[in-house]
Amino acid sequence: MAACYKVTHTTKYVYSTAVATSQHVAYLCPRELSRQHVREHQLTVDPTPARIVRRIDYFGNIVDQFQIVRPHTTLSVTAESLVDVNGEEPAPDTRDSPPWEDVSRRFNDAVAPPEVSQFVYASPYAPLSREIVALARGSFPAGRPLLEGAIDLMHRIHARFVFDATATVVTTPLSRVLERDRGVCQDFAHVEIACLRSMGLAARYVSGYLLTDPPPGQPRLIGADASHAWVSVYCPANGWVDLDPTNGVVAGERHVTLAWGRDYGDVTPLRGVLLGGAEHKLYVGVSVLPFEDIEASAT
Repeated sequence: MAACYKVTHTTKYVYSTAVATSQHVAYLCPRELSRQHVREHQLTVDPTPARIVRRIDYFGNIVDQFQIVRPHTTLSVTAESLVDVNGEEPAPDTRDSPPWEDVSRRFNDAVAPPEVSQFVYASPYAPLSREIVALARGSFPAGRPLLEGAIDLMHRIHARFVFDATATVVTTPLSRVLERDRGVCQDFAHVEIACLRSMGLAARYVSGYLLTDPPPGQPRLIGADASHAWVSVYCPANGWVDLDPTNGVVAGERHVTLAWGRDYGDVTPLRGVLLGGAEHKLYVGVSVLPFEDIEASAT
C-alpha cells in the first residue's frame, strides 16, 4: 500500500544589503522511482525570476536553475510536492548478498557499469583516511555478506555518533566529525559512504525527507522537520539498498527521495552566486505530512 505525502520545503535568505543580481541552482524536486511517484511539484520563487530552466543532471536528478536580475534584500524559495511512496517493498535479504570481497574485486577489475563504479571512489565530502578504514573493517571480516556488513556498519555508526545540530556546519571536515563523535545526518551519511568506499564498495549520498509525524505507535525518526540524508549501497544481488545511519534503519515508506550523487556537494538543495548582499541570515523549514490527513482537516 502506498502512502501519499505533502512535502513543503521553504528556504528564506535575508540579506544585510541589497543583492543586485543572483543565479541559483535548486535540487528540490523528488525523483521518480519504482517505489516513488511524484503526483505534483511546484517551485515558487520570490522575487520572481527573470527566467527559470529545468534540466536533468549527470546523476538523473531534476534541477531548476533561475536568475533574479532586480535588486532584492530577501529571497524566498518554496518547493511543494505530492509524493506517493510504496510501503510494500520487501526488506532486503542479506542471505542473498555475496561476500563483500567478491564485489570489491569486481569493482577493482572494472567489471561493473559506470553508473555503479563511479561511486567507489573518494569524493570531496567523503575522503578516505586511516580512521575511516579502521572503522569500516570492524563490519567487514573476511567472507561476510556485503549487505550484512553494510547494515552492521549502519548500526555501529548509529550507536557511536550523537545527533547534535550545533556540532557541525556544511564545511566541517569528516576528520572533525570522527574526533567529536557527533554531527548531523549529512555527517553520518558521509561517514558510512567513506567507510564503504574504503572497502572498495559502491555507495552514494541520498538527499530527501522524513515523515514529520509518524503513525501511532511508531517512533519519530531523527531528522524530521529538516531535509534529511542517508546512504545507498550497491549489492549485485539486491541493487541499490538505502540505509539511514542517523536512525539505524533501512530506509522505507517514511523516506522521500529527493536526489543522489557522490556526496552533499552534488545535491545541495539550494545554492547560488550573488552580486552584493554582504552578510545574510538563513531560515529553512520542512514539513512532510500524510496528504489524507491534510485533506481531512480541510473539510
